[in-house]
Amino acid sequence: MKKYTRLKSMGSFLMILILLPYIFTVFFHGVDRENRISDTVYVKVETVQAGTEGKEKTLTEVPLKEYFFGVLALETPENSEPELLKAQAVLTRTKLWQQKDGGGDVVFTERYLSAEELRKYWGKEKYEKQYQQLDKAVRETENQVLFYGETYAWTPFHKSSNGMTRNAQEVFGTEEYPYLTARECPLDKEAEEEIQVVSFPYREVQEKCRSFLVAVTEDEAKMTYRFEDFEIVSVDTAGYVKEFRIGKTICSGDEFRDAMSLASSAFSIQDKDDCLQITTEGVGHGLGMSQWTAQAMAKEGKGYEEILQYFFEGTELKTMEDAL
Repeated sequence: MKKYTRLKSMGSFLMILILLPYIFTVFFHGVDRENRISDTVYVKVETVQAGTEGKEKTLTEVPLKEYFFGVLALETPENSEPELLKAQAVLTRTKLWQQKDGGGDVVFTERYLSAEELRKYWGKEKYEKQYQQLDKAVRETENQVLFYGETYAWTPFHKSSNGMTRNAQEVFGTEEYPYLTARECPLDKEAEEEIQVVSFPYREVQEKCRSFLVAVTEDEAKMTYRFEDFEIVSVDTAGYVKEFRIGKTICSGDEFRDAMSLASSAFSIQDKDDCLQITTEGVGHGLGMSQWTAQAMAKEGKGYEEILQYFFEGTELKTMEDAL
């Protein structure tokens, strides 16, 4: 009888050891990690809308699945190849999960389209097909996120580069993102809106950049800049402007891009009809995955794993259970 009891106790102990990882996962994350994007889980989302007194911020609770799909739909080009959709789903999931797992009362701020807005965005005829394609990409990459070492990877992306993606070490002066290196994307030269030309009166450039211009005398502030007051001081390996001079101020190319709402910080300048004419190459910041090249890779038969490894070399695809 005692022998039987000991065997029974031993069997129970072994069963607990076998089930312990599963119990741990369920306790902290639920039976299935992907259930976290079900309609029963809500997240707080901050939206900005035009109000009577300028822009007003609104905080609402949204089903995580609706939010995830709404963000993914906005971030994904229309007519994307299935493998690009999968790659984008992994990048979007990684970004959202990283925020959600950061602890505290998380408020998401990424733009998204509600279920009702998605119907209008895609149109009645395209809605069902587009939604099914996104849903398929989400299911076929279920639970997968990008990790670098023991932490989530940073997963930036852009529509198209100027022909080469940027090295994060050059952009930020840090080795924090060694997996974001310069990648050749020659097909981006053929991308839609790859070359854009815009012109601004010099006074308008001063006004738009005033927040970061160095302090000058009152008389100098009244003077309108001329073409000689603008200079591209340096560019990075990929050809994006690193330093840009405006009068006595040296700013980054990204600061200037943001202030002027340019398509890219890979730009050149010239004087045209008493205006500063700016010619940009590429659409976006140039870091991480180029969606245009990723689309071309998918058409060539490359899978989303290969696409992600090309743009985020050294990272690893993990399910949340593996990461734990």
